[in-house]
Amino acid sequence: MPEAPHGKDRFPTRMSHAGRAGVKIHGFVNPGVHRGSTVLFPDCDSRKAGAAKRYDQFMTYGTQGGPTHYALEDVICEIEGGTRCTIFGTGLAAVAIPLLAWLKAGDHCLMPDSVYGPARSLADTLLKGWGIETTYYDPCVDEAGMAALIRPNTKVVYTESPGSHTFEVQDVPAIARAAHARGAKVLMDNTWGIHHFQPFAHGVDCSIQALTKYVGGHSDILLGSATVNSEEDHLVLRAAASLLGQYASPDDCWLALRGVRTMAVRLKEQGAAGLEVARWLEGRPEVKQVLHPALPSHPQHALFRRDFTGTCSLFGVVLQPRYTQAQMMALVDGLRLFGIGASWGGFESLAIPTTGFVARTAGTGDFGGPTFRVHIGLEAVPDLIADLEQGLSALPR
Repeated sequence: MPEAPHGKDRFPTRMSHAGRAGVKIHGFVNPGVHRGSTVLFPDCDSRKAGAAKRYDQFMTYGTQGGPTHYALEDVICEIEGGTRCTIFGTGLAAVAIPLLAWLKAGDHCLMPDSVYGPARSLADTLLKGWGIETTYYDPCVDEAGMAALIRPNTKVVYTESPGSHTFEVQDVPAIARAAHARGAKVLMDNTWGIHHFQPFAHGVDCSIQALTKYVGGHSDILLGSATVNSEEDHLVLRAAASLLGQYASPDDCWLALRGVRTMAVRLKEQGAAGLEVARWLEGRPEVKQVLHPALPSHPQHALFRRDFTGTCSLFGVVLQPRYTQAQMMALVDGLRLFGIGASWGGFESLAIPTTGFVARTAGTGDFGGPTFRVHIGLEAVPDLIADLEQGLSALPR
């Protein structure tokens, strides 16, 4: 299918041009970094009337953003297919603020059992302490199953597809139909599916991105975003962010703008490399299963083919059950080109254990064997395969 609607520039072109002012900034290719806390007005009446404002937001102080933030917001809207975006200082803040925007004491939230670990921790600690109950559901739930889980006080249905570490692909349109029929908002962590999954075309109300990953691309910034597609949702989200004093550094926003210019190339290259490595791993006798949605062997491959236009470079590897967790960790420790790091989306390859390090409470905790997660960077694929081969070959026969 085409990458862009008829008459609209394709993704790589939009990533090269979105958020740039061109001749309006005296011909410089990149927008500048605008740092500031104080906003000046020519007179009191101008301040009262909101003479300097971004959309509906009155710029009375620097926490409400500036030109560098706005340029990045425009780019993320281009990627997500939304209309309004709010930038946060971290990916976790981009998870937390939408939850706090749409939940209050006495409300109920549904989260997939495969959710990003810090999101689970947030729900189990602060949200619980504030009187918000969270139920973890099987990420592979269907529409009827989701409808049965929704209570009268369920205000948010959270999704993450594919799921962290174990890469279950959710039927987001079906979940959204069930949620919307009962008045709940659908939030989605769309970091894995960036560009390849268009959230608002599939029923999502608020799409969350860890811009730390592919947008930054160089493992040197912390940023997050939440994008919506309606004015009402934007006002709710932006108000919560403002009340909680959420802010992102304009320097990091500028670095993200620089990173996004090459993101289309990196996504394509790393996605293809990741799939090549995943196929190779699938043929190894030490490997029971490769958890990559783009592989035909993946349990939800049909959903992936239906809803996604491409893949990224993060997936899981399940070793044969005869191996122990300690042997899996020794394999990861022995890799030369794969750093042991919890992030992904950068230029460098990473590996990190899953078994023994993630929580599951809805019956999805049995992975079939010791499991670890792999991110494929920009190294040469033959070199990465050689590194993995020496690690797997060192496992006992």
